[in-house]
Amino acid sequence: MPALAVSRRAGNPYNVAMDLFEKERAERRRKVEPLPVRMRPRTLDEFVGQGHFLGEGKLLRRMIQADRLTSLIFYGPPGCGKTTLARIIANETVAAFHQVNAAAVGVKEIREILDTARGNLETAGRRTVLFIDELHRFSRAQQDVLLEDVESGVVLLIGATTQNPFFAINSPLLSRSQIFQFQPLVEDDVKSLLARALTDAERGLGKYEVELAPEARDFLATICDGDARRALAALEVAVLSQVGRISRGERIVVDLAVAEESIQRKAMDYDATGDQHYDAASAFIKSMRGSDPDAAIYWMARMLESGEDPRFVARRVVICAAEDVGNADPFALVLANAAVQATEFVGLPECQLILAQAVTYIACSPKSNASAMAIWTAAEDVKKQRTIPVPIHLRDANYKGAEQFGHQKDYKYAHDYEGGYVVQDYLGVDKAYYQPTDRGREARFREYLARLRAFREQAMDKGQGPAKSSD
Repeated sequence: MPALAVSRRAGNPYNVAMDLFEKERAERRRKVEPLPVRMRPRTLDEFVGQGHFLGEGKLLRRMIQADRLTSLIFYGPPGCGKTTLARIIANETVAAFHQVNAAAVGVKEIREILDTARGNLETAGRRTVLFIDELHRFSRAQQDVLLEDVESGVVLLIGATTQNPFFAINSPLLSRSQIFQFQPLVEDDVKSLLARALTDAERGLGKYEVELAPEARDFLATICDGDARRALAALEVAVLSQVGRISRGERIVVDLAVAEESIQRKAMDYDATGDQHYDAASAFIKSMRGSDPDAAIYWMARMLESGEDPRFVARRVVICAAEDVGNADPFALVLANAAVQATEFVGLPECQLILAQAVTYIACSPKSNASAMAIWTAAEDVKKQRTIPVPIHLRDANYKGAEQFGHQKDYKYAHDYEGGYVVQDYLGVDKAYYQPTDRGREARFREYLARLRAFREQAMDKGQGPAKSSD
């Protein structure tokens, strides 16, 4: 703004009054803002965490510093800095900046912003950054409204989401954006934010001279699960609830007991229909398969504490018992099936005991996927190879005309022979789908089958092998 215009504005009583009013209103708003909002980092140097893409020399930092941004998708859990980083970008860029929440606006408001952005670009050559928080809340049709202007560069989109963008966001919009995955803050990052809040007298709690016990600091840094907002909010509660001490000339001390009282039950970052659900279930199954009962119990506890349906957990236990333990310990499937029935009958919270028994048993059982491999291989042959006809001597002889077709002719009843076994063709081709391991009970099956196969070979050498089926 030219100097003359500035001086005229400053000398205008109306403008002076309006500036004073705006300043007072901003001050009142700042006073009621919670500590996490007041302590939001204002520059890249203040920003904590996400060093994998925002560290010195990393991609996003270089893009911001050079003011050469493309459209961005910020994906990660709550409280890890997505909105804060968008605000920092707004301060760093020369582009116009608009921020909206997808839950609070519709297509009309977005179209108005896009129209304004086109006007800025045409008249002043100035680009627009549009930050949409909770972008996953936009429907597919709403997201499509953005496509043309994002593609042409009229707006630089910054979308923040806690949902997997590959499921929640349109593919055309993703292809025009760079995705950055945010990680939960590590404990040291949270501790540094707590320390900053305690020493900042302007925006934080520095004016109160608070003593934060090391064990209380460690507790808050751990229990917040990487969510800086929760840690700072708890610290503010712990301090403000003791402000009365100051009038008595006492220091405010936040010890472990105070910290525990200042934060509610740990909030689990877990979406029963999203990535966390599938990731936890995958880790749970792999831990049982990997014979690690401690890890398996932890992942099960995480799922159940997060509100996962115990029947879902029980089903995974049954599948693991059949697929990964199999005949190495057949009782594992019996126990798993009993756990399913007991879980239905008892329900939470007691069914945790039943599931824990089944999970630890399966994790500690010898493992074999030989039976699983047998069905997968056979199913693949059924789908892709020529269909094998049922050998005539094995076909049913009870329906009309079966006898004329020779069904069951030359069939040998196994119990009529010594040892309950007789050499006979049961498939019509030479296939060995089931290959027992030498682990657990399956070792006995392996030994038994080896004897039968040797007996079969001897019989064939003597010309007593099974007669081949013919149609």
